[in-house]
Amino acid sequence: MIERTDTHSKLIGYLLWIFGFIGSHRFYYGKPITGTIWFFTLGLFLIGWIVDFFLIPAMDREADWRFSGGDTSYNIAWVLLTFLGVFGVHRMYMGKWITGIIYLCTGGLFLIGVLYDFWTLNEQISVGNQTRRFRDL
Repeated sequence: MIERTDTHSKLIGYLLWIFGFIGSHRFYYGKPITGTIWFFTLGLFLIGWIVDFFLIPAMDREADWRFSGGDTSYNIAWVLLTFLGVFGVHRMYMGKWITGIIYLCTGGLFLIGVLYDFWTLNEQISVGNQTRRFRDL
């Protein structure tokens, strides 16, 4: 039986939901397409944003099943990306020092890198956690 780890937090999800009209909570739970739609439509004209208040527990459960837990915390990485992404702090936290310094010097690689990380951060962390777990065996 596959063991479920608590990779994502409802508390962080709701914190990001406050800014959810720009899609941050949807990116956090691994839904980059709808996150992008929320970003460009201000939370699907705020209606989707309000509905998401009730959907966060289900999105949290789904994310816990989809992504691998480990040493790197999704919660810390997402808070760092959301609030300090242009400085590359989230990349430094994940051990990606070179790209973190590049982000620091270029404003998140001119914001394109930050957008890329919003789309892929969950997968980056999941792969990193799996790699470390495999290496530790």
